[in-house]
Amino acid sequence: MSAKTDVLTGGFAEPVFEAQSVFKMLMDGMARPGTIQTVAAEVTAPAPLGIAAGAIGLTLCDHDTPVWLSAGLAKSAIPEWLGFHTSAPLTAEKAEARFAFVEAGTMISTFGLFAAGTQEYPDRSTTVVIELADLEGGRRLALMGPGIQSVTEIAPVGLPETFLRLWTENRALFPRGVDIVLTAGKRFLCLPRTTKITATEI
Repeated sequence: MSAKTDVLTGGFAEPVFEAQSVFKMLMDGMARPGTIQTVAAEVTAPAPLGIAAGAIGLTLCDHDTPVWLSAGLAKSAIPEWLGFHTSAPLTAEKAEARFAFVEAGTMISTFGLFAAGTQEYPDRSTTVVIELADLEGGRRLALMGPGIQSVTEIAPVGLPETFLRLWTENRALFPRGVDIVLTAGKRFLCLPRTTKITATEI
Protein backbone atom coordinates (compact mmCIF):
# COMPACT_ATOMS: atom_id res chain seq x y z
CA MET A 1 0.00 0.00 0.00
CA SER A 2 1.47 3.34 -0.98
CA ALA A 3 1.85 6.23 1.46
CA LYS A 4 -0.74 8.13 -0.56
CA THR A 5 -3.28 5.34 -0.14
CA ASP A 6 -2.53 5.29 3.61
CA VAL A 7 -3.62 8.92 3.79
CA LEU A 8 -6.94 8.28 2.05
CA THR A 9 -7.85 5.13 3.98
CA GLY A 10 -7.90 4.05 7.61
CA GLY A 11 -10.73 6.34 8.73
CA PHE A 12 -14.02 5.30 10.28
CA ALA A 13 -16.00 2.75 8.25
CA GLU A 14 -19.24 4.26 9.61
CA PRO A 15 -18.19 7.82 10.49
CA VAL A 16 -21.32 9.06 12.27
CA PHE A 17 -21.93 5.94 14.35
CA GLU A 18 -18.26 5.36 15.24
CA ALA A 19 -17.54 9.00 16.04
CA GLN A 20 -20.57 9.06 18.36
CA SER A 21 -19.33 5.89 20.06
CA VAL A 22 -15.82 7.27 20.63
CA PHE A 23 -17.20 10.64 21.79
CA LYS A 24 -19.41 8.86 24.35
CA MET A 25 -16.37 6.93 25.61
CA LEU A 26 -14.38 10.17 25.91
CA MET A 27 -17.19 11.82 27.89
CA ASP A 28 -17.41 8.75 30.11
CA GLY A 29 -13.63 8.72 30.51
CA MET A 30 -13.55 12.39 31.53
CA ALA A 31 -16.41 11.79 34.00
CA ARG A 32 -14.61 8.76 35.47
CA PRO A 33 -10.88 9.59 35.39
CA GLY A 34 -8.50 6.65 35.07
CA THR A 35 -11.11 4.25 33.68
CA ILE A 36 -9.66 2.39 30.69
CA GLN A 37 -11.81 2.57 27.56
CA THR A 38 -11.35 0.34 24.48
CA VAL A 39 -12.03 1.62 20.97
CA ALA A 40 -13.90 -0.92 18.84
CA ALA A 41 -13.56 0.95 15.53
CA GLU A 42 -10.98 -0.47 13.12
CA VAL A 43 -9.12 2.78 12.57
CA THR A 44 -5.76 2.54 10.82
CA ALA A 45 -3.89 5.78 11.29
CA PRO A 46 -0.42 5.99 9.73
CA ALA A 47 2.43 5.10 12.10
CA PRO A 48 3.35 6.12 14.73
CA LEU A 49 -0.23 7.01 15.80
CA GLY A 50 -2.15 4.20 17.51
CA ILE A 51 -5.78 3.16 16.95
CA ALA A 52 -7.23 4.97 19.98
CA ALA A 53 -5.31 8.20 19.28
CA GLY A 54 -6.36 8.05 15.63
CA ALA A 55 -10.01 7.46 16.55
CA ILE A 56 -9.91 10.39 19.00
CA GLY A 57 -8.46 12.59 16.27
CA LEU A 58 -11.20 11.59 13.83
CA THR A 59 -13.86 12.22 16.49
CA LEU A 60 -12.76 15.56 17.92
CA CYS A 61 -10.92 17.35 15.14
CA ASP A 62 -12.61 19.45 12.45
CA HIS A 63 -11.96 22.57 10.37
CA ASP A 64 -12.41 24.77 13.48
CA THR A 65 -9.90 22.96 15.71
CA PRO A 66 -6.21 23.77 15.20
CA VAL A 67 -4.05 20.70 15.90
CA TRP A 68 -0.45 20.58 17.14
CA LEU A 69 1.64 17.46 16.43
CA SER A 70 4.88 16.41 18.11
CA ALA A 71 7.96 16.18 15.87
CA GLY A 72 7.68 12.47 15.03
CA LEU A 73 4.01 12.79 14.06
CA ALA A 74 4.61 16.00 12.09
CA LYS A 75 7.22 14.18 9.96
CA SER A 76 4.93 11.21 9.28
CA ALA A 77 1.84 10.86 7.07
CA ILE A 78 -0.37 11.99 9.97
CA PRO A 79 -0.71 15.65 8.86
CA GLU A 80 -2.11 14.57 5.48
CA TRP A 81 -4.25 11.81 7.04
CA LEU A 82 -5.81 14.12 9.62
CA GLY A 83 -6.26 16.83 7.01
CA PHE A 84 -7.98 14.48 4.58
CA HIS A 85 -10.34 12.91 7.13
CA THR A 86 -11.10 15.92 9.38
CA SER A 87 -10.00 19.13 7.54
CA ALA A 88 -8.35 20.20 10.82
CA PRO A 89 -5.70 22.91 10.34
CA LEU A 90 -2.24 22.26 11.78
CA THR A 91 -0.49 24.83 13.95
CA ALA A 92 3.15 25.04 15.03
CA GLU A 93 2.08 27.09 18.08
CA LYS A 94 1.09 25.00 21.09
CA ALA A 95 -0.92 27.90 22.51
CA GLU A 96 -3.17 27.94 19.42
CA ALA A 97 -3.98 24.21 19.51
CA ARG A 98 -7.35 22.87 20.62
CA PHE A 99 -5.89 19.36 20.41
CA ALA A 100 -2.30 18.13 20.60
CA PHE A 101 -1.01 14.66 19.74
CA VAL A 102 2.25 13.32 21.15
CA GLU A 103 3.80 10.03 20.01
CA ALA A 104 5.25 7.48 22.44
CA GLY A 105 8.66 8.28 23.86
CA THR A 106 8.48 12.03 23.29
CA MET A 107 10.09 14.26 25.90
CA ILE A 108 7.52 16.55 27.52
CA SER A 109 9.09 19.46 29.41
CA THR A 110 5.95 21.44 30.26
CA PHE A 111 2.21 21.66 29.64
CA GLY A 112 2.45 25.41 30.21
CA LEU A 113 2.99 26.30 26.54
CA PHE A 114 -0.39 24.84 25.56
CA ALA A 115 -3.57 26.90 25.79
CA ALA A 116 -4.88 26.85 29.36
CA GLY A 117 -8.13 28.68 28.63
CA THR A 118 -9.20 31.77 30.57
CA GLN A 119 -11.03 32.24 33.86
CA GLU A 120 -14.17 33.12 31.86
CA TYR A 121 -13.68 30.42 29.22
CA PRO A 122 -11.66 27.59 30.79
CA ASP A 123 -12.85 25.23 28.03
CA ARG A 124 -10.72 27.13 25.50
CA SER A 125 -7.76 25.00 26.43
CA THR A 126 -5.74 22.29 24.73
CA THR A 127 -6.60 18.62 25.15
CA VAL A 128 -3.29 16.73 24.96
CA VAL A 129 -3.39 13.14 23.65
CA ILE A 130 -0.25 11.24 24.67
CA GLU A 131 0.57 7.83 23.21
CA LEU A 132 2.29 5.42 25.60
CA ALA A 133 3.71 1.90 25.38
CA ASP A 134 0.95 0.54 27.64
CA LEU A 135 -1.67 1.71 30.14
CA GLU A 136 -0.89 -1.08 32.61
CA GLY A 137 2.28 -2.48 34.14
CA GLY A 138 4.12 0.76 34.88
CA ARG A 139 4.67 2.97 37.90
CA ARG A 140 1.51 3.03 40.00
CA LEU A 141 -0.23 6.36 40.42
CA ALA A 142 -3.19 7.24 42.65
CA LEU A 143 -5.99 9.43 41.30
CA MET A 144 -8.38 11.44 43.47
CA GLY A 145 -10.99 14.06 42.70
CA PRO A 146 -14.37 14.52 40.98
CA GLY A 147 -15.76 11.35 39.41
CA ILE A 148 -13.64 9.08 41.64
CA GLN A 149 -15.27 7.31 44.62
CA SER A 150 -12.20 7.43 46.85
CA VAL A 151 -9.03 6.51 44.98
CA THR A 152 -8.42 5.00 41.53
CA GLU A 153 -5.04 3.55 40.59
CA ILE A 154 -3.45 3.62 37.16
CA ALA A 155 -0.06 2.24 36.08
CA PRO A 156 0.81 3.61 32.63
CA VAL A 157 4.12 2.64 31.02
CA GLY A 158 6.29 5.37 29.55
CA LEU A 159 5.17 8.58 31.25
CA PRO A 160 8.02 11.07 31.62
CA GLU A 161 9.75 11.12 35.02
CA THR A 162 8.67 14.73 35.44
CA PHE A 163 4.98 14.00 34.81
CA LEU A 164 3.80 14.37 38.42
CA ARG A 165 5.50 17.75 38.78
CA LEU A 166 4.13 18.94 35.43
CA TRP A 167 0.64 17.76 36.38
CA THR A 168 0.78 19.51 39.77
CA GLU A 169 1.71 22.76 37.98
CA ASN A 170 -1.21 22.23 35.59
CA ARG A 171 -3.72 21.58 38.40
CA ALA A 172 -2.62 24.77 40.16
CA LEU A 173 -4.10 26.75 37.24
CA PHE A 174 -7.65 25.48 37.86
CA PRO A 175 -10.21 26.26 36.47
CA ARG A 176 -7.73 26.78 33.65
CA GLY A 177 -5.32 24.08 32.49
CA VAL A 178 -5.04 21.26 29.98
CA ASP A 179 -6.87 17.94 30.02
CA ILE A 180 -4.96 14.81 29.05
CA VAL A 181 -5.86 11.56 27.32
CA LEU A 182 -3.35 8.70 27.60
CA THR A 183 -3.55 6.16 24.78
CA ALA A 184 -1.92 2.82 24.02
CA GLY A 185 -3.02 0.82 21.00
CA LYS A 186 -6.84 0.51 21.12
CA ARG A 187 -7.15 1.73 24.71
CA PHE A 188 -7.24 5.10 26.41
CA LEU A 189 -7.91 6.76 29.75
CA CYS A 190 -8.69 10.38 30.56
CA LEU A 191 -7.09 12.71 33.09
CA PRO A 192 -9.16 15.90 33.40
CA ARG A 193 -7.46 18.89 35.03
CA THR A 194 -9.56 18.39 38.20
CA THR A 195 -7.81 15.09 39.00
CA LYS A 196 -5.14 14.98 41.70
CA ILE A 197 -2.36 12.49 40.86
CA THR A 198 0.19 11.19 43.35
CA ALA A 199 2.71 8.36 43.38
CA THR A 200 1.56 5.35 45.39
CA GLU A 201 3.79 3.82 48.02
CA ILE A 202 5.23 0.49 46.92
